[in-house]
Amino acid sequence: MIREEFLRLAADGYNRIPLACETLADFDTPLSIYLKLADQPNSYLLESVQGGEKWGRYSIIGLPCRTVLRVHDHHVSITVDGVETESHDVEDPLAFVETFKARYNVPTIAGLPRFNGGLVGYFGYDCVRYVEKRLGKCPNPDPLGVPDILLMVSDAVVVFDNLAGKMHAIVLADPAEADAFEQGQARLQELLEQLRQPITPRRGLDFSKQQSADPVFRSSFTQDDYERAVDTIKEYILAGDCMQVVPSQRMSIDFKAAPIDLYRALRCFNPTPYMYFFNFGDFHVVGSSPEVLVRVEDNLITVRPIAGTRPRGATEEVDVALEEDLLSDDKEIAEHLMLIDLGRNDTGRVSEIGSVKLTEKMVIERYSNVMHIVSNVTGQLKAGLTAMDALRAILPAGTLSGAPKIRAMEIIDELEPVKRGVYGGAVGYFAWNGNMDTAIAIRTAVIKNGELHVQAGGGIVADSVPALEWEETLNKRRAMFRAVALAEQTPAA
Repeated sequence: MIREEFLRLAADGYNRIPLACETLADFDTPLSIYLKLADQPNSYLLESVQGGEKWGRYSIIGLPCRTVLRVHDHHVSITVDGVETESHDVEDPLAFVETFKARYNVPTIAGLPRFNGGLVGYFGYDCVRYVEKRLGKCPNPDPLGVPDILLMVSDAVVVFDNLAGKMHAIVLADPAEADAFEQGQARLQELLEQLRQPITPRRGLDFSKQQSADPVFRSSFTQDDYERAVDTIKEYILAGDCMQVVPSQRMSIDFKAAPIDLYRALRCFNPTPYMYFFNFGDFHVVGSSPEVLVRVEDNLITVRPIAGTRPRGATEEVDVALEEDLLSDDKEIAEHLMLIDLGRNDTGRVSEIGSVKLTEKMVIERYSNVMHIVSNVTGQLKAGLTAMDALRAILPAGTLSGAPKIRAMEIIDELEPVKRGVYGGAVGYFAWNGNMDTAIAIRTAVIKNGELHVQAGGGIVADSVPALEWEETLNKRRAMFRAVALAEQTPAA
């Protein structure tokens, strides 16, 4: 972009204007770029492996963000460079987020990646309470104490093209500031110079040190209590209160390794469509989620229900046998069909009439430790609605709550001993151009105060077997604990 175009866009009323440069990156990886440019609080790394087997084309590295929005219950706090600049008590924090995003008027620039910044972070499970007033405030204790919403204003990013071996560095310039164009261009040159520097040596991941046994963990449930909760849910189902409920247990262990080393191990052991590393300063969120919550791209809504699980086999033949067993399991199929219907209904609430389609039905996707039944639902966003309306309609996913959704969440409040927090919420971004991409916060660790917490659950229906449901939660956290063991045991380089 030349200076004259920058000034023209400023005259047109845009108050943040992307400046960018493109360079070869064939000697770098997304992780090395993150470590060179962004390894500080309020930064992030987003990567993707499609279908559990093929790396996605683009990775996003978010440089440290100056402005951060946090919500606890109905209290909103905005900080700039760590200093609170705004504080509000609001009835509807989701509406506040949308109004806050509208402060940034950013043009779409031809030739730039589709994502060039936005609000990035998470919406916790309990954000549903801003929409469904019947649920009230979460009645359970909140030992983690992390925000219900945490969003960073991502105004400097690197978008890495894994296919072409190129990258775009993008910074937002504020035309109200003196010499904004020149300062933005200087910032880009600084980033390029940083990229030319050698990476600070880090320890290698020593696979010879892996543990075979599971680590001892502290759970929010005993096995007996979890199985009793499953039995209670089955009683509710038989009484006609609900059709399905998705309880979960939180598993916690001491954690002394660097969180980025956990991410390195996790991307090796459990590559998924949504991989993320967030450094929020006082805590980290590290995950490899297989499941989109809701995506809105050019007004096309996508949800992708995942329900039905088997462990991976040791050989291809065993995998195929497990797939056949999964697809012939009446309980798993009934659960999945129920969640397809819930996904279609949720999508239909914010879609044009007649536009909701089931584009994939009950296909198997394989991941490192488990395989799942997956379907795909799309719809055209109604005129006049936004991506936030889609999030309101769909959060939390039926796969993390149950059906009917509100009654299932009331039962979860009754049976789970702690507030869910990040787990079961949405992790991702609202882009400046109105698009949104969010994953369900599962297979996700919250690291805070020397402890790592991971939560896992499963869908309970009328014929669920309590002991098997407990075992399913253990299978779902296995890749994370394997990654923890590797991160903790690898010696310093």
